[in-house]
Amino acid sequence: MPELPDITAYNEALERVFGGHALRRVRLASPFVLRTVQPRPAELEGKVLVGTRRIGKRIVLVFPDEYFLVIHLMISGRFKLAKPDAPVPGKVGLAAFDWVDAPTLIFTEASSKKRASIHVVRGEADLAALDPGGLEPLGSTLADFAAALRSESRTLKRALTDPHILSGIGNAYSDEVLHRAQMSPLKITSKMDDEEMARLHAATEETLREWTARFSAEAAKSFPEKVTAFRPEMAVHGKYGQPCPRCGSKVQRIVYAANEANYCATCQTGGKLLADRSMSRLLGKDWPKSLEELEERRASSRAGGVVGPTPAKGQTEPGAPHVHPRSRPAAGSPRSRRS
Repeated sequence: MPELPDITAYNEALERVFGGHALRRVRLASPFVLRTVQPRPAELEGKVLVGTRRIGKRIVLVFPDEYFLVIHLMISGRFKLAKPDAPVPGKVGLAAFDWVDAPTLIFTEASSKKRASIHVVRGEADLAALDPGGLEPLGSTLADFAAALRSESRTLKRALTDPHILSGIGNAYSDEVLHRAQMSPLKITSKMDDEEMARLHAATEETLREWTARFSAEAAKSFPEKVTAFRPEMAVHGKYGQPCPRCGSKVQRIVYAANEANYCATCQTGGKLLADRSMSRLLGKDWPKSLEELEERRASSRAGGVVGPTPAKGQTEPGAPHVHPRSRPAAGSPRSRRS
């Protein structure tokens, strides 16, 4: 799912290409993508794009008279530029936005679940109603950041990705923030001391600014059509089994619901392996507690020995938790392009 750095880069590219141009027509290919009844999309036609905003992970196109076109890309929604009046792709196309003297903007979603959405609203009050209310992490004070994180007792992974607590952070950048801060994704926010909170705040700022600058530089050269949550420059996100760039230990992961957390046990958990629910239930007390124990079991398994129970069908060896089907990489690609 595109997050704060990606959305910022998208907004800059949208302003660069369409700013000052009038929206000529909105073509909806899917009746379900539009989530509002009034105002109608036709009311935007002829209005000039005067700017963009970001609300959490939503892109906001700003038009005169307090009209706003709000687009949520969700997991697999993307934009691409096409020739004027180009047809909307049949299988993945959701909508097309035709402009005066500018390319057509195609809105696609490569998912059968069609979670991406368009809202057309008028007035700041109706726009604010779409805001989950999380604190904007960039530029926040340490006091405000700490207050937001401590407002509920959550694991750090869930707190960082909760849009009601912090705005614009998802699965990818929460992994990167926690690795930079050298903190466990399962650390409880209410148990963090002031030094840990300051370290997390600094890591959040540094990570988001670094990636925003990188994406903005790329978007200045070409329109961002290949946005992905899996980048080779990332430290741990999407890097399960690969060496941690800080210490060289293999990156581990835990799986929960349809998501996963990637982490370095050496850097973030003092060498302790975090167990996800499915493997914990399966192996019980036989779950390896450390990287050393994990490597011993793997070595024994390769040598033909039997250590502990054999994982059930569909499970992987201890220390390599079961991957939810939606988390698996796409066939033929090094990593899934889901973000």
